[in-house]
Amino acid sequence: MRALLGVELPGYQRLDTGDENVDAWTDGNGNGDVVSLHYFALPPDLPAALDDGPTLRTTLTHWTAQAGGGLIEASVKKLGGLPALRQILKLPLPQQPSGQVFIGSFTVPRRDCSTVLKIQAPERGMTGMREAVVMAKVGPEAYFRSHPYAPDVQGGLPFHAADHARWDEEFPEHPLTRVRRTLEALAEAVTVEPSFAAQPPFAGPVPRDPRL
Repeated sequence: MRALLGVELPGYQRLDTGDENVDAWTDGNGNGDVVSLHYFALPPDLPAALDDGPTLRTTLTHWTAQAGGGLIEASVKKLGGLPALRQILKLPLPQQPSGQVFIGSFTVPRRDCSTVLKIQAPERGMTGMREAVVMAKVGPEAYFRSHPYAPDVQGGLPFHAADHARWDEEFPEHPLTRVRRTLEALAEAVTVEPSFAAQPPFAGPVPRDPRL
């Protein structure tokens, strides 16, 4: 099922994924940014209902850290009129000595299925400039912070001041800035396919049968 419509942003070119459940496009500016649309014919793998913000954010923070990354933002927004989980996270660039890839996504869960709209933007060339400039401006003591969603989280990439949206204007071509900008464009452009919207809503994860 193509659950979302209007995903093809201007300037992006279609990629052949070889998977009928995944559509993908890459930007035409040579940045390596990729927008992808995924459909899952399974109950959503979310730790809580969308109206349980504290459990959702805390668990997602730990999950991301366990995967070696860091959760930057998580909130519930409307996408095409349906409630969606909006996330921005960072992961180390695979097989690279330094650098990060920033990933933004909207997860639109229904009871028995879900769709995920994702933008990923990698660092290229010299990395760490945004972080170095921000640390010089705010000082090391104000730069590193405990995670607001899970102060006890361990491992993964650190939570710090340079990832805040207030610095996007100063670094307009940084991959994190591009991710936020693309998420905003997608939020304005996307509509929901009626048959997907008609699916029963997601009320939270189904409790596991202790006998299994």
